[in-house]
Amino acid sequence: MRVWLAVVALLLTGCSATAAPPTYNAADVMFLQMLIPQNQQGIEIVRLAADHPLPPALKELAAAIESTQQTEITDMKNWLRAWGQPEAMDMNPQAHAGHGGMKMTSPDLVSTLRAAPSGEFPRKFLDVLTGQQQGAVELAQTENGASGGVNAQARDLARRVIESRSAEVKQLLNFKV
Repeated sequence: MRVWLAVVALLLTGCSATAAPPTYNAADVMFLQMLIPQNQQGIEIVRLAADHPLPPALKELAAAIESTQQTEITDMKNWLRAWGQPEAMDMNPQAHAGHGGMKMTSPDLVSTLRAAPSGEFPRKFLDVLTGQQQGAVELAQTENGASGGVNAQARDLARRVIESRSAEVKQLLNFKV
């Protein structure tokens, strides 16, 4: 009888000692490491709106994008720091193939936008910013996909990025400049 009780106690202890699910995985880390520079580039792009003639509603949208993406960057860096993970990602583009590749706007395209004459700037700004925001949507979809992350905060951020950036893309496509 004592042996049987000992076995039952051992089995019960073993059942309750299962490992806790991970708080984050490699997909979460990669998502954050890829979204930080994507957001930094988005901020660089929207800051160009301040020095060019654009409709007031477009300038307001650019300011809102800057504020949102800066807050996201702060949150993401804090999460990575708390996880003991580097903020910077591997800059080899091949390292990101499994995550859908980098979703950054070409630096040449950003330089062309920066140098665009005033008359061409509004249309180019809309085109570049639309592509930038769509890239963020595609990146966020990898976090919430079947082989994506497990961290609730990162997955929630991805959901919010998909919703907000998709809405911004629709707004950008409707601007007449």
